[in-house]
Amino acid sequence: MADEIFGHPRLAAVHDPLDPDRSDLCAYLDLARQVGAERVLDIGCGTGVFALLLADRGVQVVGLDPARASIDVAGAKPGSERVRWICGDATALPPLQVDLVTMTANVAQAIVSPDAWRRTLTGAHEALRPGGYLVFETRDPAARAWEAWNRAASRRVTEVPGVGGVESWVDLVEVADRLVTFRWNYVFAADGCHLTSDSTLRFRERHEIEADLAAAGYGLQEVRDAPDRPGKELVFVARRP
Repeated sequence: MADEIFGHPRLAAVHDPLDPDRSDLCAYLDLARQVGAERVLDIGCGTGVFALLLADRGVQVVGLDPARASIDVAGAKPGSERVRWICGDATALPPLQVDLVTMTANVAQAIVSPDAWRRTLTGAHEALRPGGYLVFETRDPAARAWEAWNRAASRRVTEVPGVGGVESWVDLVEVADRLVTFRWNYVFAADGCHLTSDSTLRFRERHEIEADLAAAGYGLQEVRDAPDRPGKELVFVARRP
């Protein structure tokens, strides 16, 4: 099931203005260009920001996400007709032969169940053409990012056109066995509505991910440092033989 931040219609509608800086996607756009990707599957596409950036560059894109509310937001954006939107996950895809599969931002870590993670890697592998690439990022556990996930460090008020002020902050809930759970809070000034969204991320070690990729039939090409978050994120570039 999708987290409320993506699955609740009111939260999905304000997701983009509350997270406007998507400079993290530049590295993915560059990599798509470098490998000459003409067909891309974006797993966990959310509100479609990356999928639409690719479509603007003439790429054929399939945007996949389990959150219907986010898919609805994506499908209402200008140019959305150029993307094939699918509400679901990588375990039940139609036949595809794409050049590149991506999981940007927190997508890979949000797949916390080991079984679901294995099935996602398998689904992506089946969607790729021989020689196609899988690219995703994950936070380096050694950076302990969750230590900054608190109200004091995250609280802000954002003026959203047509909505009004939205106060938001995050609270750390639990850190246990490589699983980090946190709760986003949203207060809408227009009516005082306070919505929350709980999320859990799995912080995998590099050697675990390398083993998972090998077991799923990938050849690991390289592990890069995320250019916009050096020392904090690892970007895995794998290839289907």
